[in-house]
Amino acid sequence: MKREKPKYKQIIDAAVIVIADNGYHQAQVSKIAKQAGVADGTIYLYFKNKEDILISVFREKMAVFIESLQEVNQENTTAAEKLEFMITNHFRVLSNDKYLARVTQLELRQSNRDIRLKINAVLKEYLEQLDTILEEGVKAGEFDANMDLRLARQLIFGTVDEVTTSWVMKDHKFDLTAQAPKVYQLLLNGIKG
Repeated sequence: MKREKPKYKQIIDAAVIVIADNGYHQAQVSKIAKQAGVADGTIYLYFKNKEDILISVFREKMAVFIESLQEVNQENTTAAEKLEFMITNHFRVLSNDKYLARVTQLELRQSNRDIRLKINAVLKEYLEQLDTILEEGVKAGEFDANMDLRLARQLIFGTVDEVTTSWVMKDHKFDLTAQAPKVYQLLLNGIKG
């Protein structure tokens, strides 16, 4: 599997920095190779093209969010606690990696339709974990039994996403992680049973 090859992670991490600094369209493969400390040709041992790099960046970095939510969904905690973790973790991961935040909040949104479809397929896994939390909360009586689960998911993810985008657009001038309890409380009040 290519993600286990030694230079793969090096290239992914370099791509995040180069795309964040230059924008996707100006992020040449040669710049990514230089940032990763590899020869230009080495990139093509791991990736078909620049689009493949961008999708791989998103897949690898989203895995951090998805895997941590999968673990939390296995724990014996309330759905509300799981929701709080999801929001806090989302803000914490992006707050700790401003390059990644810039790529996810700005660069991935300027992509062509094919890239967006591939990105949506990866994002779907994350949203399915959120669905699990919401369904569990309804079943346990924690969340409103009559709520539209699809709409609730959109509102929760949309709120988390918008707060993060605002933080990126404002050059990180506020503490993103400090927003987590406020966002959690507002959202929880909207879906409580």
